Amino acid sequence: MSERSLTMEKIVSLSKRRGFVFQSSEIYGGQTGAWDYGPLGIELKNNIQRAWWKEMTQMQDNIVGLDAAILMHPKVWEASGHVASFSDPLVDCKDCKSRFRADDDTQISLENVEKRKCPKCGGPLTEPRAFNLMFKTSIGAAEDSSSTIYLRPETAQGIYVNYKNVAQSNRLKIPFGIAQVGKAFRNEIVTKNFIFRTCEFEQLEMQFFVKPGDDEKFFEFWKEERMNYYPKLGIRREKLRWHEHEKLAHYAKAAFDIEYEFPMGFQELEGIHNRTDFDLTQHMQYSGKDLQYIDQDNGNERYIPYIVETSAGLTRNVLMFLCDAYEEEKVADNGNADDWRVVLHFHPSIAPIKVAVLPLMKKDGLAELAKDIQNELKEEFVTDYDQSGAIGKRYRRQDEIGTPFCVTIDYESKEDDSVTLRYRDSMEQVRVKRSDLVEFIRKEMKSYKRP
Repeated sequence: MSERSLTMEKIVSLSKRRGFVFQSSEIYGGQTGAWDYGPLGIELKNNIQRAWWKEMTQMQDNIVGLDAAILMHPKVWEASGHVASFSDPLVDCKDCKSRFRADDDTQISLENVEKRKCPKCGGPLTEPRAFNLMFKTSIGAAEDSSSTIYLRPETAQGIYVNYKNVAQSNRLKIPFGIAQVGKAFRNEIVTKNFIFRTCEFEQLEMQFFVKPGDDEKFFEFWKEERMNYYPKLGIRREKLRWHEHEKLAHYAKAAFDIEYEFPMGFQELEGIHNRTDFDLTQHMQYSGKDLQYIDQDNGNERYIPYIVETSAGLTRNVLMFLCDAYEEEKVADNGNADDWRVVLHFHPSIAPIKVAVLPLMKKDGLAELAKDIQNELKEEFVTDYDQSGAIGKRYRRQDEIGTPFCVTIDYESKEDDSVTLRYRDSMEQVRVKRSDLVEFIRKEMKSYKRP
C-alpha cells in the first residue's frame, strides 16, 4: 500500500486533535518546555509505563521497585556532582536574544561560536558561560542559603541513597536491581521537538548492583536485554541502533545509547551505563555512612558494588510509540486519490483504547444491546463507545487513535447473539459469538504481530 512521509508537524497535529498531548497553559500562550497529557495520552503513557514495569520487575527474580521523593537533601546533589558540574555552555545573541547550547552543533556550529556570530540574525554572541540545569527553590519559611533545595534532575540518586535500606528490608543478595519511574526536572537551555526535550519529564530507570569484576558481564547482558525489549512491543528493529559514547561522563566506565529514528533523525531513547562504584563512594564520603555491601555467601567480604544503569525517558517513549505507529495508508485502488486513512499501529498492550463498541444504528434496540456488550467488555479492556456518524467514519476515527479492535452490533446480532469484529491493521472482519468475545480478543491481543 502507498504511504506518505512522517513529519513532526503531523504528530503534533494528531496529538492535539485526538487528545494525546496539549501545550501546557495553552490559553495563556503556553508554557515553554511543558506539556499536558490528554485522555488518550495518559492512557498511552500509563500503558508504556506498565509494560516497562512488568518487564523490569515482575518478569525478573532479583529486581524490586522504589518511589523516592522528588525533594532530597541538597547534599545529595553535591555528592553526585550536579551542583558543581551539571551545566551546559550557553551563548546568547545580543540582537535577537536567541539562546543556544554552544556544544550542540544541531543548534549552532563551532564556527559561529568561535566567530561570535548568531546563526539566525548574524548578530553578536556573548561569550560561552556555564548554565546549571537544576531548578533551585527554597524550603521552609525563610529564604536563605540554608533553605536552598533542588528539584531532582534525575531519579537515580534516590535509588543510590536507599540501596542499603532496600537490600536489607527485602533480604536481597548481589546481583540485584532497583527500578523506579518518576518525574525529573531540567532547566533546559533550548526545548524542542515537541515532547522530545522538555523541562519536566519522567524517567524509567533501573540500577543493577553487582560485584566489582562482574560489571562488564552484566553491562553486556543489559545491553542485549534492553535492545530486545522494544521489538516485543511492535517497534520496528530497523528504526533502532546503538551509539557508543567516546567522551564519557565523570561517573562512567562505558556508555551506550539506544537511538531511535525520529522524524528529525536518530536520537537517544535509552542509555545503558557502567557507572562503576562512583555514586556509592561519593555518597559514603559525603554522608559519613558505610555503604559497603557485606557478602555473607563469601565469608562476609565487604565491597562497594558497581552499578549498571538502564535509563530511558518515559515521555520520550511516548513520542517514539506515536512516531513508530503512525501511517498514512491508501486503503483502496479505486481511482480516488484522496482515499487515505491515518492509522496508528499500536501494539494492543500499548493502545489507549483496546476495543471500540459501535452499534450499526441508534434505533431498534441496537444501541441498548451495544451498551450491554460494552459493559461486559470493559471489565477486561479499556473500551470506547461511538454511535455517531456512518460506520465507515467511525472505523476511521478508531484507526486514527490506534484502537486495535472494533466490535459492531447489527441486526444479525439480535438474532444469533453474534457480533462483527474488525481488525485495525488489515480492516478484515469476522463474526464472533458474544459469549466468546472476551476470550477471542484476549487471544488476539496475545498473539498480535505487527504487519
